Amino acid sequence: MSNLQLRTISAIVLAAAVLLLTWLGGLPFRMLTAAIALAIFYEWSRMSRPNSETGWAGGNLNMLPEVLILMFAGALVAGIPALALIILAAVFTLILWGLGKLRGAGAWEAAGFGYAALSGLSLALLRGNDASGLVAILFLFAVVWATDIFAYFVGRKVGGPKLAPAISPGKTRSGAVGGAVGGVVAGLLLANFAGTGNLFALAVIGLLLSVISQAGDLFESWVKRRHGYKDSGSLIPGHGGVMDRVDGLVAAAFALYVIGWMSGSADHPAQGLFPA
Repeated sequence: MSNLQLRTISAIVLAAAVLLLTWLGGLPFRMLTAAIALAIFYEWSRMSRPNSETGWAGGNLNMLPEVLILMFAGALVAGIPALALIILAAVFTLILWGLGKLRGAGAWEAAGFGYAALSGLSLALLRGNDASGLVAILFLFAVVWATDIFAYFVGRKVGGPKLAPAISPGKTRSGAVGGAVGGVVAGLLLANFAGTGNLFALAVIGLLLSVISQAGDLFESWVKRRHGYKDSGSLIPGHGGVMDRVDGLVAAAFALYVIGWMSGSADHPAQGLFPA
């Protein structure tokens, strides 16, 4: 089987599984977000810990980071209220940061924990267990996935100046613009199909999410380059690691969660964006 065939099959299977769990919402989706948070922390640790090929070697803080991320994942699955979840993530991150300073471990453990925790809770709280949450997540998927696809094909077809050659040599400015346009159009098509109003506001949000998703992609590329890795891992056949696939998604999810919180509530952010 060629690498292209492997990538195609794994992408279809992964997308089908994610969409099914998204449709179900509630506990199944929270379990998915907890798994994403754990995978992100595992891959971040694997890259950032010196001489660590497993990601679960404890680093300079022994097994404390692993214990804390497992505790957070359990809280995520349990569905505790949003503010309690956010406080828990903040407290655990500060603990790792403080101990990292004391033991000379630097800030990578705390940064990895915070990145993984925000990724998981943003997705989980956006989806919730209602129709608004379903539309919000599908809108997010439409914008981010279309951004990736259009950025790739427009960049290859048009070419031109590089977007950030020192971080990700393959990305072009034309691809970034094409991705942003494609993301906005896909988001509006999804919103219109779902029967939501406020299309102008959603177009602005879609553009913002597209830009942030591309920034999230560049951030993950910088982390990998900083530690000398080409892929964040090998958990997904033909695609590398989980971080390689969700870098833009989780950045945009956090942004959409904050926007939803501002217009709705911490526990039900999607209702402020897509009223049922």
